[in-house]
Amino acid sequence: MDVQQAAEDLRRRSLSEFPRPLDRLIYLASMRDYNTGLYYHDGLASRFSQEVACEAMADCHREAFRELVGCSLENLVGQMEAYMASTHTSPADFLAAWRGLEPYRVAVPVESDPLSAQFLFSSFKIALAILESRLNPRSVRLSA
Repeated sequence: MDVQQAAEDLRRRSLSEFPRPLDRLIYLASMRDYNTGLYYHDGLASRFSQEVACEAMADCHREAFRELVGCSLENLVGQMEAYMASTHTSPADFLAAWRGLEPYRVAVPVESDPLSAQFLFSSFKIALAILESRLNPRSVRLSA
């Protein structure tokens, strides 16, 4: 019960600032320690416990992941376009970084279904190609 209450608190207070699943996925991934896989959120931990806060964040992270896996390619492109605009990075630099570094690979929850993760990675690559073609329609380049 505490985990559900903590997850609802997280959705209401922190995640309400992130209207799109992509934004939530990236935010929640940034709250995870890559060495341990544990999530940290001081405010949530102070209202509940560190363990409950960690599990609530993991639940919300899995939820954002499932939403992204289930969205259409058109929707994903729109979310990426909006996220790109929110970063205040030039579109060319953003696309080059996402194509080269593939940061979306570390943004998925630890215990994600591998097939769903691969599907989402493929969708990201296609969305990046679409965004790149919109940026520079004359030199459409499919990235591997």
